Amino acid sequence: MIDALSKSFFHALARSKGLERLASRYGMATPTSFARRFIAGESAEEALAAARAIQARGMRLTLDQLGESIASLPEAEAAARAYEALIQGLVAAGIDRNISIKPTQLGLDIDMAVCLGHITNLLDLARRHEAFVRIDMENSPCIQKTLDLFGAAWAQGYRNTGVVLQSAILRSESDARVLSQMGARIRLVKGAYKEPPGIAYQAKADVDRAYIRIMQFLLAEGHYPAIATHDPAMIAAARAFAADRGIPSDAFEFQMLFGIRRDLQAALVAEGYRVRVYVPFGTQWFPYFMRRLGERPANVAWVLKGLIRDRG
Repeated sequence: MIDALSKSFFHALARSKGLERLASRYGMATPTSFARRFIAGESAEEALAAARAIQARGMRLTLDQLGESIASLPEAEAAARAYEALIQGLVAAGIDRNISIKPTQLGLDIDMAVCLGHITNLLDLARRHEAFVRIDMENSPCIQKTLDLFGAAWAQGYRNTGVVLQSAILRSESDARVLSQMGARIRLVKGAYKEPPGIAYQAKADVDRAYIRIMQFLLAEGHYPAIATHDPAMIAAARAFAADRGIPSDAFEFQMLFGIRRDLQAALVAEGYRVRVYVPFGTQWFPYFMRRLGERPANVAWVLKGLIRDRG
């Protein structure tokens, strides 16, 4: 219940325009500003610099230009062009060619056909450059539409793409089986959105149990799954299951967010596991930032100290 209340509180704050204006003024103002713990920068150049440093530490990466729920087709077109430029930037930088995209940023809520067109155009460009495009999962009203988009791209022969499932969502276990039968690569997360009963588990213990069930299925039956978590218990469960089943460490990867548990990221790499870091950037970082705080409320005091320092 505490977890659900925490998510509700921070999601409410994420809708505050006044707080967003304040955070936008100070959150990224200096190299030590508070939002830079979780956000690689506001520009692609800053994100690419962060990505180079991550790769130099022996980790993989995926870049995500933040932004969601756009309101017009011209905005979706602009987002698609920005993602194309991002792929070209990765090619020019000579680093891991992997990006994550949000369907609502590409027009999902406005025109499904337009959104699919943007996605397949990106997949065409990515295929020419041997890049991978992960289609992120957003809140529950987007789930079926996102899976439909993914299925349509898959039916057109695109195999350089994957999708995300959230263990908090009740339907994810059945979705994992359907997607795995297709041969899809799945990124498993717990879920950062506040969802109603009947759609999602409300207690952390239930979310965790579902995560372990889906994770074990993906390790045994999936296709190079991404185990995305910072929870030591979930990581230990994945490692134990893989060891028990003789699943090699290169048959899956752990994924973690930029700026969170860097010590754990480094330790897993040192032990021979593959680790991919999710690198978010862009000017529209505030909603993402608030969801991160909702997942880890202990960071609030640290952020407030940073805000006071940056304003001082």
